[in-house]
Amino acid sequence: MSAAPEAPAPPARADGGISADAGDLALLTRTLLERNRQLEHALESRIVIEQAKGVLAERFELTTDGAFEVLRRASRSNRVRLRDLAARVLASRETPVEIGLDGALAISRRSDGAAA
Repeated sequence: MSAAPEAPAPPARADGGISADAGDLALLTRTLLERNRQLEHALESRIVIEQAKGVLAERFELTTDGAFEVLRRASRSNRVRLRDLAARVLASRETPVEIGLDGALAISRRSDGAAA
């Protein structure tokens, strides 16, 4: 996610107040709307990823941390955006081939070993 452009600060008035013309307000409004859009997108992505973690945890009997590790590794090794892979987990009862059973079992075994 790229940072939103910084809006210029409106010029100060002699009495300590703030003076802004229509151009300043328009730029500020555009900047705030863009920042709001970015935050909404981030929140939507986070929700999808959290739901996918729950699904994978259930499917493979993993902790949610283990499920995230499976999702993250599959995303990286297959060069797929994490949010896109998470959405595919939610869209089907079948686990996406990028995740596969091998990765989940490796995480599961490692978790079992750490708990022992």
